[in-house]
Amino acid sequence: MSDILNEKLQGHGEKPMSFIVYVMITGFFAGVFWSAMGLFSYAFHFTDIRPNVILEPWALGSWKKEWIGTILSILLIGIFSVLAAFLYYAALKKLKNKWIGVIYGIALFLLVFIVLNPIFPGIKPLMQLEKNTIITTVCLFIVYGEFVGYSISYEYENRHGGQKYASDLHQE
Repeated sequence: MSDILNEKLQGHGEKPMSFIVYVMITGFFAGVFWSAMGLFSYAFHFTDIRPNVILEPWALGSWKKEWIGTILSILLIGIFSVLAAFLYYAALKKLKNKWIGVIYGIALFLLVFIVLNPIFPGIKPLMQLEKNTIITTVCLFIVYGEFVGYSISYEYENRHGGQKYASDLHQE
């Protein structure tokens, strides 16, 4: 019995999680967590935008503004966040700089609030939003980008022995 316990404590006998699964979990958790923070920001009147705006283009009925719509919206943002995490993984995983995640978060903010804004009728155009809404939302996107970026880059570096990757960006 103690041999089995020692083996489990030392990590033997378990396969490590694949990096793809790690990226999926990181993306889903980040989307759910930071959209929940967005809901709290809405509840405390820091922003006028609820996570429920993601349902507006596709769902009919008033249920999307109730609690079930809020829960479904947060989960749906988690699913879309997996795609954003894979985008970071594909393009930026080898870059080891805290500013990359910040820039990634700002780029995602601009994508949602400028490029995709027309499909979300519940979000006013960027220049018509209140200052508190813009600041809060940019900050949420920045911490989201930093969370995803740092998590994926850190894990990538750990799995590849902490080597410098600038010279082999195109080999993988």
